[in-house]
Amino acid sequence: MTQTLSQSTAGTPGAADTAASPLLRMARETPTCLWNDSADPKELSAALGWGAVGATCNPVIALAAIKADLPRWTARIAELAAQRPTATEDEIGWAVVEELSVEAARLLEPAFAEHAGRNGRLSIQTDPRFHRDTAALVEQAVHFHGLAPNVIVKIPATAAGVAAIEEVTYRGVSVNATVSFTVPQALAVAEAVEAGLRRRDAEGLDTASMGPVCTIMVGRLDDWMKAAADVRGVVLDPGYYEWAGVAAFKRAYRIYGERGYRTRLLSAAFRNHMHWSELVGGDVVISPPYGWQVRLNASGIEPAPRIDTPVDAGVVAALLAALPEFRAAYEPDGMTVEEFDAFGATRRTLRQFLAANNDLEALVRDVLVPNP
Repeated sequence: MTQTLSQSTAGTPGAADTAASPLLRMARETPTCLWNDSADPKELSAALGWGAVGATCNPVIALAAIKADLPRWTARIAELAAQRPTATEDEIGWAVVEELSVEAARLLEPAFAEHAGRNGRLSIQTDPRFHRDTAALVEQAVHFHGLAPNVIVKIPATAAGVAAIEEVTYRGVSVNATVSFTVPQALAVAEAVEAGLRRRDAEGLDTASMGPVCTIMVGRLDDWMKAAADVRGVVLDPGYYEWAGVAAFKRAYRIYGERGYRTRLLSAAFRNHMHWSELVGGDVVISPPYGWQVRLNASGIEPAPRIDTPVDAGVVAALLAALPEFRAAYEPDGMTVEEFDAFGATRRTLRQFLAANNDLEALVRDVLVPNP
């Protein structure tokens, strides 16, 4: 199934060299928006040329951006340490993340003005250690909101995070829900945002300039389906697993439209071109890493609207029959909010984000306490 689609849509390699790139055509010809999955200023600048109108980030990406310009940030860490002699390694690390994010946000100010707040935003992700602490998530989200007018704050779609999303939305913070992989999570996030927006509406507060989105980390759902199949000893056509995230995204998108939610869905965590090509045409955000943008622009794949083309019913049926984990991810009532934290993809992703936070702290430590 995956191979068939790739062969039928791949076109001529290098087509982006002689015509508008597929990503730029998507941005110009469809309602689908491109965001850059990085706060690295160099990568974001390139993405802006392909029609990007926003950017996302997470602890892993932020660390990579700092390492990509390590001499600069090493010097800045030393400066911050001198200015704040009692600051912990963790506090200095987060100060660097904030500076990196604010710098990237400036590049998006023209798009922010053009789109009246719906786009042109730079995502800053809350501390992954707060994934169980609603009050801490709210406090940090409000702080990040104050760093720049075009910030959007990433909050995990955990049980504590969903509660935080309603409260910070009410306080005027535009939210990008993350650590989110499933239809039940996407629906819980949209309901939380709506609750916050309704509270603002009731008090006559602005909601028109807010730009909430809910990420579905489509590739990480695919990854979890493969891992779950290995544990269960399930044998399916290997291409079927590549459709799990796309199927969940398309189902959530359909329900969002039926219910009139004011949150947009965002596709992230790319593993194959379908995490873009199958979702073009929707009023959604596509947020590939810079490397994937280069590959997609060179692919010659037509940015044809495919969001309303259903995933093959046989593929969906096979996944549902073989994997309870897919049923939990695909069915609107597959999980309760209280079950989000135990979902395999949630745990795997949180562990990676927590490890990145530790790595950032270690990077700061190497500057402050170098190994003799």
